[in-house]
Amino acid sequence: MDLLLDLLLAQVLMGAFDTIYHHELVAALPRSEAAKIELEIHSARSILYAFLFAGLAWFAFGGAYLWALWLLVLAEIILTLADFLVEDRTRLLPKSERVLHTLLAINYGAALLLLALQSLEWRLLPTELVRVDYGWKSWALTLAAVGTLISGARDGLAARALGRLPKARPLDLGAPYRRLLVAGGTGFIGTELVRRLLAGGHDVTVVSRDPVRAAFLFGGAVRSVASARSLSADERYDAIVNLSGAPVVGSPWTLARKRALVESRLASIEDLMAFARRASARPPVWIQASAIGYYGQSAVNIAEEVPAEVSDFPSALCHDVEEKSAEAAALGMRIVALRLGLVLGRSGGSLPPLLLGLRCGFGAVIGSGRQFLSWIHIDDALETIAHAIRDPRLWGPVNAVAPEAATYETFIRTAGEALRRPVWLKVPERALRLCLGEMATMLVDGPCVLPGKLRRIGPPFRYPTLRAALGNLA
Repeated sequence: MDLLLDLLLAQVLMGAFDTIYHHELVAALPRSEAAKIELEIHSARSILYAFLFAGLAWFAFGGAYLWALWLLVLAEIILTLADFLVEDRTRLLPKSERVLHTLLAINYGAALLLLALQSLEWRLLPTELVRVDYGWKSWALTLAAVGTLISGARDGLAARALGRLPKARPLDLGAPYRRLLVAGGTGFIGTELVRRLLAGGHDVTVVSRDPVRAAFLFGGAVRSVASARSLSADERYDAIVNLSGAPVVGSPWTLARKRALVESRLASIEDLMAFARRASARPPVWIQASAIGYYGQSAVNIAEEVPAEVSDFPSALCHDVEEKSAEAAALGMRIVALRLGLVLGRSGGSLPPLLLGLRCGFGAVIGSGRQFLSWIHIDDALETIAHAIRDPRLWGPVNAVAPEAATYETFIRTAGEALRRPVWLKVPERALRLCLGEMATMLVDGPCVLPGKLRRIGPPFRYPTLRAALGNLA
């Protein structure tokens, strides 16, 4: 029995790592519409695990209770097999997750063998639950049962929330059928864009470093290529949309990290440019993702798309991107550089972890709280892309932000009101700069940018105010 408990505790540790790292951080299952069934299975299985851990921690099972225990184990095995089938159909698992699943299966198989041997002894007991105590291991398994139950509730609520999401609304591109070349189509904004393009019946080719993953993500409804250089010169597209680039907020901005951030963007632009140069019929428009960081993190009252000097690393990065993509103008293409603010959406970006912290009661004002957040709802960001494709009047840099900028304190308190949660913590600016170094500027500083061209010739904003946007997403 002692070895059985050791194997169960090992199962707990590996399962916790799988859930936190692979499910939450890598695949972001609670925010993926395709993961609803998988989350439901995870929820049910976690609840069964919780009963199994708690039961084996404190009881020996005699008579009919032993049959009940093995029925619970059988139900868990069936759910695990169903989980394997659903995962293979809906997403491409990374190698580390496949290896971990193999280790979990081996470990769990060994645990079940030991449980079967223990059951030979328990079957001689009368029909009753006999109280046992294995010391710290009983308490460790009890704690694991509580954590597993919480994880199951989390997955169940996430699946329920995904089930209530409205279906993707088609985007109006000015014609019933368009062919689009989308780079970065598996990121947060790109995924939402491609889904809405597909909902409108448009043809989409996705350029992705992992084309197989892209094919899984969209259920085989898109053509996926690793590089635009593999496209033939006679292929015709109505627009190029480039959303590629490694996330700016992440690991510290070492020299190597900065170089990777720049190269991930410039290499994508050059890849698309190489196709455009040899294309027999060039796409008439190129939509390029940039950011309001172009103006510098300390800029204020930027109400028009104006030139700005390089003042920090984010602004240098945006200048490089816009200058490189502007070369497409020499090929006769209309270039639209979207200077995006913080894009708010349910399925990715900065908002989900922020709202999760609020839901858990850890709402915090970062730094002084007086730094600005210029933002845009994901629906308005996608409508802006669609408008840029169909309206030739929109060209050059475009401030893709909502008409209402807010300070960080206003933002977090408005989010707290939407969730009915308090904001009571404060994270000192000095601590963030000490921990994050130069990257802290993305959190403790912030430009105040307003839409110029979009207010004059852009589509009407569905969510022009922060309260309306957060009320829709919270």
